[in-house]
Amino acid sequence: MSFATEVKNQYQNEKENPNPNPNPNPSSPVKKRAPRWSDLWLKHTKSKPLEQMVVAAAAAMQLHSLTSPRKSNTTAVIPNFSIIDRTLLLSDVILLKILSKLPDSQRNDNSLVCKRWLNLQGRLVRSIRILDWNFVLSGRLIHRFPNLNHVDLIPGCLILAQSSNIVMSGNVLSMGVDSGCSPNWYNCEENMLPVEVIDNGLTALAGACPNLRRVQVIGASEMGLLSVAEECPTLQELELQRCSDNVLRGIAACGNLQILKLVGNVEGFYGSVVSDIGLTILAQGCKRLVKLELCGCEGSFDGIKAIGKCCQMLEELTLCDHRMDDGWLAAVSYCENLKTLRLQSCKKIDLNLGVDEYLGSFPALQRLHLQKCQLRDKKSVAALFSVCRSAKEIIIQDCWGLDNGMFGFATVCRCVKLLHLEGCSLLTTQGLDSVIHSWKELQSLRVVSCKNIKDTEITLSLATLFTTLKELKWRPDTKSLLQSSLMAVSIGKKGGKFFKRTLT
Repeated sequence: MSFATEVKNQYQNEKENPNPNPNPNPSSPVKKRAPRWSDLWLKHTKSKPLEQMVVAAAAAMQLHSLTSPRKSNTTAVIPNFSIIDRTLLLSDVILLKILSKLPDSQRNDNSLVCKRWLNLQGRLVRSIRILDWNFVLSGRLIHRFPNLNHVDLIPGCLILAQSSNIVMSGNVLSMGVDSGCSPNWYNCEENMLPVEVIDNGLTALAGACPNLRRVQVIGASEMGLLSVAEECPTLQELELQRCSDNVLRGIAACGNLQILKLVGNVEGFYGSVVSDIGLTILAQGCKRLVKLELCGCEGSFDGIKAIGKCCQMLEELTLCDHRMDDGWLAAVSYCENLKTLRLQSCKKIDLNLGVDEYLGSFPALQRLHLQKCQLRDKKSVAALFSVCRSAKEIIIQDCWGLDNGMFGFATVCRCVKLLHLEGCSLLTTQGLDSVIHSWKELQSLRVVSCKNIKDTEITLSLATLFTTLKELKWRPDTKSLLQSSLMAVSIGKKGGKFFKRTLT
Protein backbone atom coordinates (compact mmCIF):
# COMPACT_ATOMS: atom_id res chain seq x y z
CA MET A 1 0.00 0.00 0.00
CA SER A 2 1.37 3.39 -0.97
CA PHE A 3 1.71 6.36 1.34
CA ALA A 4 -1.00 8.34 -0.44
CA THR A 5 -3.48 5.42 -0.22
CA GLU A 6 -2.87 5.01 3.47
CA VAL A 7 -3.42 8.69 4.11
CA LYS A 8 -6.63 8.60 2.12
CA ASN A 9 -8.01 5.65 4.10
CA GLN A 10 -7.15 7.30 7.36
CA TYR A 11 -8.98 10.44 6.26
CA GLN A 12 -12.10 8.44 5.39
CA ASN A 13 -12.10 6.69 8.77
CA GLU A 14 -11.91 9.96 10.60
CA LYS A 15 -14.77 11.27 8.52
CA GLU A 16 -17.01 8.29 9.25
CA ASN A 17 -16.19 8.29 12.99
CA PRO A 18 -15.84 11.92 13.95
CA ASN A 19 -15.56 11.19 17.69
CA PRO A 20 -13.90 7.81 18.07
CA ASN A 21 -13.12 6.51 21.52
CA PRO A 22 -9.72 4.86 21.36
CA ASN A 23 -9.93 3.88 25.00
CA PRO A 24 -12.86 1.47 25.58
CA ASN A 25 -12.42 1.58 29.27
CA PRO A 26 -13.70 4.94 30.50
CA SER A 27 -12.05 4.52 33.83
CA SER A 28 -8.59 4.24 32.30
CA PRO A 29 -6.61 7.48 32.79
CA VAL A 30 -4.54 6.99 29.61
CA LYS A 31 -6.18 8.00 26.34
CA LYS A 32 -4.88 7.01 22.99
CA ARG A 33 -4.57 10.05 20.64
CA ALA A 34 -5.53 9.98 16.99
CA PRO A 35 -2.72 9.41 14.47
CA ARG A 36 -1.22 12.52 12.92
CA TRP A 37 0.22 13.29 9.51
CA SER A 38 3.74 13.14 10.91
CA ASP A 39 3.12 9.67 12.37
CA LEU A 40 1.87 8.38 9.07
CA TRP A 41 4.87 9.88 7.28
CA LEU A 42 7.35 8.33 9.74
CA LYS A 43 5.55 4.96 9.51
CA HIS A 44 5.81 5.05 5.74
CA THR A 45 9.52 5.90 5.81
CA LYS A 46 10.62 3.12 8.22
CA SER A 47 11.82 1.01 5.34
CA LYS A 48 13.70 4.00 3.79
CA PRO A 49 16.16 5.85 6.00
CA LEU A 50 15.61 9.56 6.49
CA GLU A 51 19.18 10.32 5.53
CA GLN A 52 18.65 8.90 2.06
CA MET A 53 15.60 11.08 1.48
CA VAL A 54 17.50 14.20 2.53
CA VAL A 55 20.38 13.32 0.20
CA ALA A 56 17.95 12.74 -2.64
CA ALA A 57 16.20 16.07 -2.04
CA ALA A 58 19.52 17.93 -2.00
CA ALA A 59 20.57 16.28 -5.24
CA ALA A 60 17.27 17.26 -6.85
CA MET A 61 17.68 20.88 -5.77
CA GLN A 62 21.24 21.00 -7.15
CA LEU A 63 20.09 19.60 -10.45
CA HIS A 64 17.32 22.21 -10.66
CA SER A 65 19.79 25.03 -9.97
CA LEU A 66 22.04 23.82 -12.80
CA THR A 67 19.28 23.58 -15.36
CA SER A 68 17.42 26.85 -14.48
CA PRO A 69 18.94 30.34 -15.09
CA ARG A 70 20.53 31.91 -12.01
CA LYS A 71 18.82 34.95 -10.54
CA SER A 72 20.26 37.27 -7.97
CA ASN A 73 18.56 37.19 -4.59
CA THR A 74 19.06 40.94 -4.21
CA THR A 75 17.09 41.65 -7.36
CA ALA A 76 14.26 39.51 -6.08
CA VAL A 77 14.09 41.40 -2.81
CA ILE A 78 15.20 44.93 -3.86
CA PRO A 79 14.45 46.08 -7.42
CA ASN A 80 17.08 47.88 -9.48
CA PHE A 81 16.98 51.51 -8.31
CA SER A 82 18.27 52.82 -11.63
CA ILE A 83 15.09 51.57 -13.26
CA ILE A 84 12.98 53.64 -10.84
CA ASP A 85 15.12 56.87 -10.91
CA ARG A 86 16.58 57.18 -14.38
CA THR A 87 18.13 60.55 -13.50
CA LEU A 88 20.90 58.62 -11.71
CA LEU A 89 22.24 57.80 -15.16
CA LEU A 90 22.78 61.53 -15.81
CA SER A 91 25.77 63.46 -14.58
CA ASP A 92 25.42 66.52 -12.36
CA VAL A 93 26.36 68.81 -15.23
CA ILE A 94 23.65 67.48 -17.55
CA LEU A 95 20.99 67.40 -14.84
CA LEU A 96 21.95 70.92 -13.81
CA LYS A 97 21.35 72.16 -17.36
CA ILE A 98 17.95 70.46 -17.42
CA LEU A 99 16.89 72.00 -14.10
CA SER A 100 18.03 75.43 -15.25
CA LYS A 101 15.56 75.28 -18.16
CA LEU A 102 12.57 74.80 -15.86
CA PRO A 103 10.59 77.86 -14.71
CA ASP A 104 11.38 79.47 -11.36
CA SER A 105 7.91 78.62 -10.05
CA GLN A 106 8.94 74.94 -9.90
CA ARG A 107 12.14 75.60 -7.95
CA ASN A 108 10.73 74.71 -4.53
CA ASP A 109 9.00 71.59 -5.81
CA ASN A 110 12.13 70.33 -7.56
CA SER A 111 14.24 70.69 -4.43
CA LEU A 112 11.92 68.29 -2.55
CA VAL A 113 12.53 65.33 -4.86
CA CYS A 114 15.75 64.12 -3.23
CA LYS A 115 18.95 65.36 -1.61
CA ARG A 116 20.76 65.39 -4.94
CA TRP A 117 18.16 67.63 -6.52
CA LEU A 118 18.22 69.83 -3.42
CA ASN A 119 21.97 70.40 -3.78
CA LEU A 120 21.76 70.96 -7.53
CA GLN A 121 18.88 73.38 -7.15
CA GLY A 122 20.96 75.34 -4.64
CA ARG A 123 23.62 75.86 -7.29
CA LEU A 124 21.07 77.56 -9.53
CA VAL A 125 20.06 80.15 -6.93
CA ARG A 126 21.64 83.51 -7.68
CA SER A 127 19.66 85.87 -5.43
CA ILE A 128 18.70 85.45 -1.77
CA ARG A 129 17.29 87.54 1.07
CA ILE A 130 18.78 86.77 4.49
CA LEU A 131 16.43 86.70 7.48
CA ASP A 132 18.71 85.00 10.04
CA TRP A 133 22.28 86.26 10.49
CA ASN A 134 23.39 82.91 11.97
CA PHE A 135 22.74 81.39 8.56
CA VAL A 136 25.65 83.49 7.29
CA LEU A 137 28.05 83.08 10.21
CA SER A 138 27.63 79.29 10.41
CA GLY A 139 28.63 78.78 6.78
CA ARG A 140 25.35 77.12 5.85
CA LEU A 141 24.56 79.89 3.38
CA ILE A 142 27.69 79.22 1.35
CA HIS A 143 27.28 75.45 1.55
CA ARG A 144 23.66 75.58 0.47
CA PHE A 145 23.99 78.30 -2.21
CA PRO A 146 27.58 78.41 -3.52
CA ASN A 147 26.91 80.48 -6.67
CA LEU A 148 25.24 83.59 -5.27
CA ASN A 149 25.70 86.96 -6.94
CA HIS A 150 22.98 89.02 -5.17
CA VAL A 151 22.54 88.99 -1.39
CA ASP A 152 20.15 91.18 0.59
CA LEU A 153 21.46 91.28 4.16
CA ILE A 154 19.26 94.07 5.52
CA PRO A 155 16.51 91.94 7.18
CA GLY A 156 19.11 89.72 8.82
CA CYS A 157 20.90 92.67 10.40
CA LEU A 158 17.77 93.70 12.33
CA ILE A 159 16.39 92.12 15.48
CA LEU A 160 12.68 92.30 14.82
CA ALA A 161 9.97 91.99 17.46
CA GLN A 162 8.41 88.54 17.22
CA SER A 163 5.04 89.37 18.77
CA SER A 164 4.55 92.76 17.14
CA ASN A 165 1.68 93.30 14.74
CA ILE A 166 2.65 96.92 14.01
CA VAL A 167 4.71 97.55 10.89
CA MET A 168 6.55 100.83 10.52
CA SER A 169 7.28 101.65 6.87
CA GLY A 170 9.44 104.30 5.27
CA ASN A 171 10.78 105.05 1.83
CA VAL A 172 13.60 102.53 2.07
CA LEU A 173 12.85 100.31 5.09
CA SER A 174 10.02 98.51 6.90
CA MET A 175 10.16 96.80 10.28
CA GLY A 176 7.92 95.66 13.14
CA VAL A 177 7.80 97.83 16.26
CA ASP A 178 6.25 97.60 19.70
CA SER A 179 3.20 99.62 20.62
CA GLY A 180 5.00 101.36 23.47
CA CYS A 181 7.84 102.87 21.44
CA SER A 182 8.36 106.64 21.46
CA PRO A 183 7.84 108.54 18.18
CA ASN A 184 11.09 110.45 18.74
CA TRP A 185 13.13 107.30 19.23
CA TYR A 186 15.15 105.74 16.43
CA ASN A 187 13.69 102.23 16.42
CA CYS A 188 16.22 100.69 14.06
CA GLU A 189 19.37 101.68 15.97
CA GLU A 190 18.37 99.80 19.13
CA ASN A 191 17.24 96.73 17.18
CA MET A 192 20.34 96.28 15.07
CA LEU A 193 23.14 93.74 15.37
CA PRO A 194 26.52 94.99 16.61
CA VAL A 195 28.82 96.38 13.97
CA GLU A 196 31.45 93.71 14.65
CA VAL A 197 28.95 90.92 14.00
CA ILE A 198 27.86 92.49 10.72
CA ASP A 199 31.47 92.92 9.61
CA ASN A 200 32.26 89.26 10.40
CA GLY A 201 29.33 88.17 8.28
CA LEU A 202 30.44 90.37 5.39
CA THR A 203 33.98 89.00 5.61
CA ALA A 204 32.77 85.39 5.57
CA LEU A 205 30.38 86.07 2.69
CA ALA A 206 32.96 87.90 0.58
CA GLY A 207 35.58 85.20 1.11
CA ALA A 208 33.25 82.41 -0.01
CA CYS A 209 31.43 84.26 -2.82
CA PRO A 210 34.02 86.22 -4.82
CA ASN A 211 31.57 86.59 -7.73
CA LEU A 212 29.14 88.81 -5.85
CA ARG A 213 27.69 91.56 -8.03
CA ARG A 214 25.04 93.09 -5.78
CA VAL A 215 24.99 93.50 -1.99
CA GLN A 216 22.47 95.22 0.29
CA VAL A 217 23.53 95.81 3.89
CA ILE A 218 22.79 98.10 6.81
CA GLY A 219 25.01 99.19 9.70
CA ALA A 220 28.35 97.97 8.31
CA SER A 221 31.64 99.72 9.02
CA GLU A 222 34.61 100.65 6.90
CA MET A 223 36.43 97.36 7.58
CA GLY A 224 33.50 95.20 6.53
CA LEU A 225 33.10 97.03 3.25
CA LEU A 226 36.86 96.89 2.61
CA SER A 227 36.72 93.09 2.83
CA VAL A 228 33.94 93.04 0.25
CA ALA A 229 35.87 95.42 -2.01
CA GLU A 230 39.03 93.31 -1.84
CA GLU A 231 37.44 89.86 -2.20
CA CYS A 232 34.73 90.75 -4.76
CA PRO A 233 36.33 92.60 -7.68
CA THR A 234 33.21 92.10 -9.83
CA LEU A 235 30.91 93.96 -7.41
CA GLN A 236 28.77 96.32 -9.51
CA GLU A 237 25.81 97.30 -7.34
CA LEU A 238 25.75 98.25 -3.66
CA GLU A 239 23.05 99.52 -1.31
CA LEU A 240 24.31 100.79 2.01
CA GLN A 241 21.89 101.97 4.66
CA ARG A 242 22.84 103.92 7.77
CA CYS A 243 25.84 105.26 5.93
CA SER A 244 28.27 107.92 7.14
CA ASP A 245 31.38 109.69 5.89
CA ASN A 246 33.73 107.19 7.55
CA VAL A 247 32.02 104.23 5.95
CA LEU A 248 32.46 105.76 2.50
CA ARG A 249 36.19 105.17 2.76
CA GLY A 250 35.48 101.47 2.34
CA ILE A 251 33.10 102.01 -0.57
CA ALA A 252 35.73 104.05 -2.39
CA ALA A 253 37.80 100.86 -2.78
CA CYS A 254 35.15 99.32 -5.06
CA GLY A 255 36.73 100.33 -8.35
CA ASN A 256 34.18 98.61 -10.61
CA LEU A 257 31.08 99.86 -8.79
CA GLN A 258 28.42 101.15 -11.22
CA ILE A 259 25.20 101.43 -9.20
CA LEU A 260 25.25 102.87 -5.70
CA LYS A 261 22.50 103.71 -3.22
CA LEU A 262 23.42 105.57 -0.04
CA VAL A 263 20.90 106.02 2.77
CA GLY A 264 21.93 108.46 5.48
CA ASN A 265 19.10 109.67 7.71
CA VAL A 266 15.67 108.03 7.77
CA GLU A 267 13.27 109.69 10.17
CA GLY A 268 11.99 107.30 12.79
CA PHE A 269 14.51 104.56 11.97
CA TYR A 270 18.10 105.77 12.26
CA GLY A 271 20.20 108.87 11.89
CA SER A 272 23.58 109.18 10.17
CA VAL A 273 25.34 111.95 8.29
CA VAL A 274 26.67 111.96 4.74
CA SER A 275 28.23 115.35 3.99
CA ASP A 276 30.48 116.87 1.34
CA ILE A 277 33.44 115.00 2.83
CA GLY A 278 31.88 111.63 2.16
CA LEU A 279 30.65 112.63 -1.30
CA THR A 280 34.16 113.79 -2.24
CA ILE A 281 35.70 110.51 -1.02
CA LEU A 282 33.08 108.62 -2.99
CA ALA A 283 33.69 110.64 -6.16
CA GLN A 284 37.44 110.04 -6.08
CA GLY A 285 37.12 106.29 -5.53
CA CYS A 286 34.10 105.23 -7.62
CA LYS A 287 34.74 106.89 -10.96
CA ARG A 288 32.74 104.34 -12.95
CA LEU A 289 29.39 105.13 -11.39
CA VAL A 290 26.45 105.08 -13.78
CA LYS A 291 23.58 105.40 -11.27
CA LEU A 292 23.73 107.19 -7.92
CA GLU A 293 20.91 107.49 -5.39
CA LEU A 294 21.27 109.66 -2.30
CA CYS A 295 18.57 109.19 0.35
CA GLY A 296 18.50 111.44 3.40
CA CYS A 297 22.01 112.71 2.65
CA GLU A 298 23.42 116.12 3.38
CA GLY A 299 25.83 118.05 1.21
CA SER A 300 26.11 121.19 -0.83
CA PHE A 301 27.50 122.63 -4.03
CA ASP A 302 30.99 121.21 -3.42
CA GLY A 303 29.93 117.60 -2.96
CA ILE A 304 27.70 117.49 -6.05
CA LYS A 305 30.38 119.26 -8.06
CA ALA A 306 32.98 116.66 -7.06
CA ILE A 307 30.68 113.87 -8.22
CA GLY A 308 30.05 115.63 -11.54
CA LYS A 309 33.77 116.23 -12.14
CA CYS A 310 35.03 112.75 -11.20
CA CYS A 311 32.12 110.47 -12.17
CA GLN A 312 31.96 111.40 -15.84
CA MET A 313 30.00 108.23 -16.71
CA LEU A 314 27.12 109.15 -14.39
CA GLU A 315 23.81 108.94 -16.28
CA GLU A 316 21.18 108.85 -13.51
CA LEU A 317 21.05 110.88 -10.29
CA THR A 318 18.31 110.38 -7.69
CA LEU A 319 17.77 112.52 -4.61
CA CYS A 320 15.29 111.17 -2.06
CA ASP A 321 14.32 113.31 0.94
CA HIS A 322 17.52 115.28 0.53
CA ARG A 323 18.95 117.56 3.19
CA MET A 324 21.21 119.48 0.85
CA ASP A 325 22.31 123.00 1.61
CA ASP A 326 21.14 125.85 -0.60
CA GLY A 327 22.88 126.15 -3.95
CA TRP A 328 23.30 122.46 -4.75
CA LEU A 329 21.15 122.62 -7.89
CA ALA A 330 23.72 124.76 -9.70
CA ALA A 331 26.35 122.03 -9.26
CA VAL A 332 24.30 119.42 -11.09
CA SER A 333 25.24 121.06 -14.39
CA TYR A 334 28.76 119.61 -13.92
CA CYS A 335 27.29 116.17 -14.64
CA GLU A 336 27.70 116.57 -18.38
CA ASN A 337 26.45 113.09 -19.34
CA LEU A 338 23.48 113.05 -16.99
CA LYS A 339 20.37 111.66 -18.69
CA THR A 340 17.91 111.23 -15.79
CA LEU A 341 17.32 113.52 -12.81
CA ARG A 342 14.88 112.10 -10.27
CA LEU A 343 13.59 113.83 -7.11
CA GLN A 344 11.54 111.76 -4.64
CA SER A 345 9.84 112.80 -1.40
CA CYS A 346 11.75 116.07 -1.25
CA LYS A 347 10.30 118.75 1.02
CA LYS A 348 12.17 121.43 -0.89
CA ILE A 349 14.10 121.84 -4.11
CA ASP A 350 16.62 124.64 -3.54
CA LEU A 351 15.64 127.72 -1.58
CA ASN A 352 18.71 129.86 -2.36
CA LEU A 353 19.81 129.49 -5.95
CA GLY A 354 22.18 132.41 -6.20
CA VAL A 355 22.78 134.06 -9.55
CA ASP A 356 20.78 132.60 -12.43
CA GLU A 357 23.77 132.73 -14.77
CA TYR A 358 25.50 130.00 -12.76
CA LEU A 359 22.69 127.50 -13.03
CA GLY A 360 23.68 126.08 -16.40
CA SER A 361 21.81 123.21 -18.04
CA PHE A 362 22.09 119.56 -19.03
CA PRO A 363 22.49 119.18 -22.78
CA ALA A 364 22.29 115.37 -22.53
CA LEU A 365 19.29 115.26 -20.16
CA GLN A 366 16.49 112.98 -21.33
CA ARG A 367 14.16 112.62 -18.33
CA LEU A 368 12.98 114.72 -15.37
CA HIS A 369 11.01 112.74 -12.80
CA LEU A 370 9.33 114.36 -9.79
CA GLN A 371 7.53 112.10 -7.32
CA LYS A 372 5.88 113.06 -4.02
CA CYS A 373 7.74 116.35 -3.85
CA GLN A 374 6.57 119.68 -2.46
CA LEU A 375 6.61 122.25 -5.26
CA ARG A 376 5.67 125.35 -3.28
CA ASP A 377 8.57 127.73 -3.93
CA LYS A 378 8.25 129.49 -7.28
CA LYS A 379 11.93 130.35 -7.68
CA SER A 380 13.14 126.81 -7.08
CA VAL A 381 10.53 125.31 -9.44
CA ALA A 382 11.36 127.85 -12.13
CA ALA A 383 15.08 127.14 -11.72
CA LEU A 384 14.51 123.39 -11.89
CA PHE A 385 12.66 123.61 -15.20
CA SER A 386 15.27 126.05 -16.49
CA VAL A 387 18.12 123.67 -15.70
CA CYS A 388 16.20 120.79 -17.28
CA ARG A 389 15.00 122.70 -20.33
CA SER A 390 16.49 120.13 -22.72
CA ALA A 391 14.50 117.25 -21.17
CA LYS A 392 12.47 115.10 -23.56
CA GLU A 393 10.35 113.40 -20.89
CA ILE A 394 8.70 115.05 -17.87
CA ILE A 395 7.02 112.83 -15.29
CA ILE A 396 5.22 114.42 -12.34
CA GLN A 397 3.49 112.12 -9.82
CA ASP A 398 1.68 113.07 -6.60
CA CYS A 399 3.46 116.39 -6.12
CA TRP A 400 1.93 118.96 -3.76
CA GLY A 401 1.61 122.59 -4.81
CA LEU A 402 1.75 122.10 -8.58
CA ASP A 403 -0.88 124.52 -9.80
CA ASN A 404 -1.25 126.38 -13.09
CA GLY A 405 1.36 128.97 -12.13
CA MET A 406 3.98 126.39 -11.12
CA PHE A 407 3.36 124.24 -14.18
CA GLY A 408 3.60 127.32 -16.40
CA PHE A 409 7.39 127.45 -15.78
CA ALA A 410 7.67 124.25 -17.84
CA THR A 411 7.11 126.20 -21.07
CA VAL A 412 10.90 126.66 -21.30
CA CYS A 413 11.21 122.92 -21.99
CA ARG A 414 10.76 123.10 -25.76
CA CYS A 415 11.97 119.56 -26.51
CA VAL A 416 9.40 117.59 -24.51
CA LYS A 417 8.05 114.53 -26.32
CA LEU A 418 6.35 112.77 -23.38
CA LEU A 419 4.36 114.28 -20.51
CA HIS A 420 3.01 112.15 -17.68
CA LEU A 421 0.83 113.80 -15.01
CA GLU A 422 -0.58 111.76 -12.13
CA GLY A 423 -2.20 112.93 -8.92
CA CYS A 424 -1.84 116.67 -9.72
CA SER A 425 -5.09 117.81 -8.12
CA LEU A 426 -4.47 121.59 -8.39
CA LEU A 427 -3.74 121.63 -12.10
CA THR A 428 -6.69 122.56 -14.35
CA THR A 429 -7.48 122.02 -17.99
CA GLN A 430 -6.58 125.62 -18.79
CA GLY A 431 -3.13 125.30 -17.19
CA LEU A 432 -2.45 122.10 -19.12
CA ASP A 433 -3.62 123.64 -22.39
CA SER A 434 -1.40 126.69 -22.04
CA VAL A 435 1.75 124.63 -21.63
CA ILE A 436 1.45 121.74 -24.05
CA HIS A 437 0.58 124.05 -26.95
CA SER A 438 4.07 125.51 -26.66
CA TRP A 439 5.63 122.05 -27.08
CA LYS A 440 5.82 121.46 -30.80
CA GLU A 441 7.47 118.03 -30.47
CA LEU A 442 4.96 116.49 -28.05
CA GLN A 443 4.07 112.91 -29.03
CA SER A 444 2.73 111.23 -25.88
CA LEU A 445 0.38 112.54 -23.20
CA ARG A 446 -0.75 110.72 -20.07
CA VAL A 447 -3.13 112.35 -17.59
CA VAL A 448 -4.21 110.18 -14.66
CA SER A 449 -6.11 111.12 -11.47
CA CYS A 450 -6.07 114.91 -11.94
CA LYS A 451 -9.52 115.78 -10.68
CA ASN A 452 -9.55 119.46 -11.75
CA ILE A 453 -8.92 118.57 -15.39
CA LYS A 454 -12.42 118.22 -16.81
CA ASP A 455 -13.63 116.68 -20.04
CA THR A 456 -16.16 119.47 -20.48
CA GLU A 457 -13.42 122.11 -20.48
CA ILE A 458 -11.47 120.68 -23.40
CA THR A 459 -11.19 123.30 -26.12
CA LEU A 460 -11.28 122.67 -29.85
CA SER A 461 -7.58 123.37 -30.23
CA LEU A 462 -6.77 120.90 -27.46
CA ALA A 463 -8.98 118.25 -29.02
CA THR A 464 -7.23 118.82 -32.34
CA LEU A 465 -3.88 118.38 -30.62
CA PHE A 466 -5.03 115.05 -29.23
CA THR A 467 -5.57 113.72 -32.73
CA THR A 468 -1.95 114.36 -33.67
CA LEU A 469 -0.47 112.45 -30.71
CA LYS A 470 0.98 108.98 -31.07
CA GLU A 471 -0.05 108.02 -27.52
CA LEU A 472 -2.90 109.42 -25.42
CA LYS A 473 -3.92 108.16 -21.99
CA TRP A 474 -6.74 110.34 -20.70
CA ARG A 475 -8.04 109.38 -17.27
CA PRO A 476 -8.18 112.61 -15.27
CA ASP A 477 -10.79 111.23 -12.85
CA THR A 478 -12.87 108.11 -12.28
CA LYS A 479 -16.01 109.73 -13.62
CA SER A 480 -14.56 110.34 -17.05
CA LEU A 481 -13.14 106.84 -17.07
CA LEU A 482 -16.51 105.32 -16.20
CA GLN A 483 -18.33 107.43 -18.76
CA SER A 484 -15.93 106.52 -21.57
CA SER A 485 -16.12 102.82 -20.72
CA LEU A 486 -19.91 102.87 -20.71
CA MET A 487 -20.04 104.63 -24.05
CA ALA A 488 -17.56 102.16 -25.51
CA VAL A 489 -19.85 99.19 -24.82
CA SER A 490 -23.08 101.12 -25.59
CA ILE A 491 -24.88 100.34 -22.33
CA GLY A 492 -25.29 103.86 -20.98
CA LYS A 493 -28.67 104.55 -22.62
CA LYS A 494 -29.96 101.06 -21.94
CA GLY A 495 -29.18 101.46 -18.28
CA GLY A 496 -31.09 104.76 -18.22
CA LYS A 497 -34.17 103.15 -19.73
CA PHE A 498 -33.96 100.30 -17.28
CA PHE A 499 -33.87 102.62 -14.27
CA LYS A 500 -36.81 104.63 -15.63
CA ARG A 501 -38.92 101.53 -15.95
CA THR A 502 -37.97 100.49 -12.44
CA LEU A 503 -38.91 103.84 -10.97
CA THR A 504 -42.28 103.92 -12.71
